[in-house]
Amino acid sequence: MSAPPNQDRFSRVISYLRVSVTDRCNLRCFYCMPDKGVPLLPHEEVLTYEEILRVVRAGLRLGITKVRITGGEPLVRRGIEGLVAEVAALPGITDLSLTTNGVLLAEKAAALRKAGLCRVNISLDSRQKERFARITGCDLQERVREGISAALSAGFSRVKLNVVLLAGMNTDEAADFAEMTLATAMDVRFIEYMPVAGRRNFDEKLFAPAAEARALIEERFGALVPEPAEAMDGPAVMARIPGAPGRVGFIGAVSGHFCETCNRLRLTPDGRLLPCLFSGAEIGLKGPLRAGASEEEIRALLHGAILSKPKSHREFPEDRGRGMSRIGG
Repeated sequence: MSAPPNQDRFSRVISYLRVSVTDRCNLRCFYCMPDKGVPLLPHEEVLTYEEILRVVRAGLRLGITKVRITGGEPLVRRGIEGLVAEVAALPGITDLSLTTNGVLLAEKAAALRKAGLCRVNISLDSRQKERFARITGCDLQERVREGISAALSAGFSRVKLNVVLLAGMNTDEAADFAEMTLATAMDVRFIEYMPVAGRRNFDEKLFAPAAEARALIEERFGALVPEPAEAMDGPAVMARIPGAPGRVGFIGAVSGHFCETCNRLRLTPDGRLLPCLFSGAEIGLKGPLRAGASEEEIRALLHGAILSKPKSHREFPEDRGRGMSRIGG
């Protein structure tokens, strides 16, 4: 029996496409983008919504069923609700989610849910106003809080809060973040700071293992109750404070690689397809798309990306040449 078209050389089934729709953002988180920013892509270099839809349609024919919209900050791109509606309407899409910093979410949450968005992930690295401003370069925490409330009220099947652990800056807030799961059925996930742009741009002094956050939570609330893995948990190891309606999760991207279960491809805003976040390999789709490539030709490029996924990235590259804002969260 031949392998399914979305199975890679190591028997992993690739069913997940992360689509970055812009490299622009209304925050300046220092670990993602320098204070002065980075050169932005000219608008004509960013994939149009129709080009993105062509890629998603081709992916569906291969077995891609799960799509996440990212950025940059995806909500700064005009008409994002329309893209959500068009992707949600495609036959075969079983899950459509979005990652946002939450600044514009209060005004868009209801429309996104109505358009067909299933789930939303919101980034928040500190509950303390001054720390938030220091990390993000902006005094907009109240707007993020309003966005979280709007998301919880909008009826998404799951609301997740993403916390990037930064040693000496926010690790002492781990238990405070976990406490939020006692009041509402949201997921709070602690993510290790990663050398996405390469080791040369990685400040090792800021690295804190996910295990440190777990220890601080258990110090306050006692032993966490392990949660069985769900299909939409991704690489997170999930647990629960006893009796809490919400869950906590730990993503050990550096201390514990999860390459053996990776099921994703990434599409950058300028149309590069990444089989692996850290391998450095990229496949250009924008050129073929704008040269009139057929769906079958685009599907062949996606299939090639699936077959080129490495078993693991082994080590982090010295200099990636792209920061997270150019790759997609």
